[in-house]
Amino acid sequence: MIQLERSLELNASPDMVWAELSRFMHINDIAPEVASVDALSKNETGVGAKRRCNFANGSSMVEEVTEWSEGRSYRVRATDRGAMPLHDMQAGIAVTAAGEGSRVAWSVDYRVKYGPLGWLVGQTLMKGMMREVLDGNLRGLAAKVQAAKTMVSPAA
Repeated sequence: MIQLERSLELNASPDMVWAELSRFMHINDIAPEVASVDALSKNETGVGAKRRCNFANGSSMVEEVTEWSEGRSYRVRATDRGAMPLHDMQAGIAVTAAGEGSRVAWSVDYRVKYGPLGWLVGQTLMKGMMREVLDGNLRGLAAKVQAAKTMVSPAA
């Protein structure tokens, strides 16, 4: 498996950050590449929650929650990777306290098809693309949390 983790510190409480992260069926509110989400399960959060992410480029991927730690983290597994050349893909999101704010870590573990050539493509081209996606998601999360924070505590 190829592993990648990106993180960001936010000037907001872990509870405030979790309030956005835990909206599993609304990832399109923070992830710039996700155009829309289809809920594929009755439960919107927790283990077994399942969604289809429809991407801006027309592709899609189905993700199911495999671990859920309320207020702290969750992990998902891509159960249908669409046209992506992957054997397996999992992602995790965790929020922890960091000083007066919080730290969000977003990780992805994936295994590319096509043997050694796939591994090389995964380590180079795909890792760069995944890094951009995770960084974009973290920036989107930061903007959403900041907007929510502004609504909660208006300027004096």
